[in-house]
Amino acid sequence: MSAFKSMQALFKDQLSDRRLTLQTVPIYTYTVSDGNDLLKYADDTYLIIPAVSVETRSAELSHITEWAKLNNLKLNLAKAHEVIFVDRKRKQKAREPVEISQLHRVKVIKILGVTITNGLSVSPHVQSVIASCAQVLYALRVLRAHGLCDSALHL
Repeated sequence: MSAFKSMQALFKDQLSDRRLTLQTVPIYTYTVSDGNDLLKYADDTYLIIPAVSVETRSAELSHITEWAKLNNLKLNLAKAHEVIFVDRKRKQKAREPVEISQLHRVKVIKILGVTITNGLSVSPHVQSVIASCAQVLYALRVLRAHGLCDSALHL
């Protein structure tokens, strides 16, 4: 599978139609080991490694770093995090893998704007949304109490 993807774009202006073929930036879409998965959303990348392949973490990280160098990009390890999702209901606790020195291990991660804990709970996200809504409602009540008409409050 090619890491390069090209596309054609049709641009219309007042004078003529112009067809332009654009070569996009090489897109990293594969992993070193089978079973691992790489998901990209805009400028965010998520590497999913199942527990049976935990020993491939360093190889995958090295591969992504090398790909970034080859494409004149830099992997910002200060923004890179590792989260280990666990099943809290299991009686037998799995042993956590050795921490990789470049990655900061966290228990809560924000994926596409949704906060998820390592136990696959979204409770912190729900609490945050409720708190935000409560703040907006309080502000609207204060404005109404100070005489702002209902039509001006409509958003």
